[in-house]
Amino acid sequence: MSENKRERYIDKAEETVRNGESEDDVILNLRLRPESLKDFIGQDEVLGMLEIALKAAIKRDEPIEHLLFSGPPGLGKTSLAHIIARERRTKIVTTSGPAIERAGDLVGILTNLSEGDILFIDEIHRLSRVVEEFIYPAMENFQIDFLVDKGPYARTIKFNLKTFTLIGATTRAGLLSAPLRDRFGMSLHLDFYSPEDLASVVRRSAGLLGIPIDEDGAAEIARRSRGTPRIANRLLRRVRDWVQVKSDGSITRERTVRALESHGIDEMGLARLDRKLLDIIFASYNGGPVGVAALASSLNEETDTIEEVVEPYLLMAGLLRRTPRGRELTDQGYKYLGKHAKIKHDLF
Repeated sequence: MSENKRERYIDKAEETVRNGESEDDVILNLRLRPESLKDFIGQDEVLGMLEIALKAAIKRDEPIEHLLFSGPPGLGKTSLAHIIARERRTKIVTTSGPAIERAGDLVGILTNLSEGDILFIDEIHRLSRVVEEFIYPAMENFQIDFLVDKGPYARTIKFNLKTFTLIGATTRAGLLSAPLRDRFGMSLHLDFYSPEDLASVVRRSAGLLGIPIDEDGAAEIARRSRGTPRIANRLLRRVRDWVQVKSDGSITRERTVRALESHGIDEMGLARLDRKLLDIIFASYNGGPVGVAALASSLNEETDTIEEVVEPYLLMAGLLRRTPRGRELTDQGYKYLGKHAKIKHDLF
């Protein structure tokens, strides 16, 4: 396995753990990724800006400027990075913030980049401060300075790099330091998808996988996909498994409802962990406010899982809100819990 492929596999394995997917799911996700901007569904504003930047860079025969993609997991940040590399007909080297532990790791990556290559760093907000300091001159002047020897014999050697493009992706843009954020030429935010766009994603994926599906079936999967294409594709595969075992293999709305309910996915797309979080806020903390550390302890989960995986959709759906004192249920959250936890609900 080549070094580039090995790094890509490791990064995908880490992403698998974060998102609760199997390795088979990751492989299928790679297969379902769009190959070009024309294949990419949704995010029209982002695509419009990217298309102009790409065409201008190609016309000038220059690498595209450094890009930062932000937004919740599963919306297409990695896919867009690979599309840009394909459109520019150049190599892409992928890694992640936690994987670059020392400045020497970054130096090794940067010095092996060829002219016009793309370096994609996922979860870039998790870079250490030492590594960040190294990447500033690389982004601005395509140079790196590293120290050799120690004490009175210490000296700095300047190393010129080939012109490259850094593409960073982050689920928590607020954690990026201002100096790093300011060095990106374009900062693009990806937002949750509309049900209509997600239905198009489901139909495209079903076609690639050879799964018979009708319009109502695709719409039902989209409605329960939390505004996220990655989740839509995962639910599509779960429904496919169910209909192949329990039915004739084709997906309809009724079969989708039964299949997803068997996996604990309700009509809003909430899974057991989401409902458990809302129930704990309601039953153990009187609806909030409660700190994320206390929630993590009650759920026996990491705080990162709550902040990056669970909360974004609950906030977007209006079931939860963040306050200076912590998380608390909204009126919509109480209304939702009335379907699942009627005990004590009438007291509020």
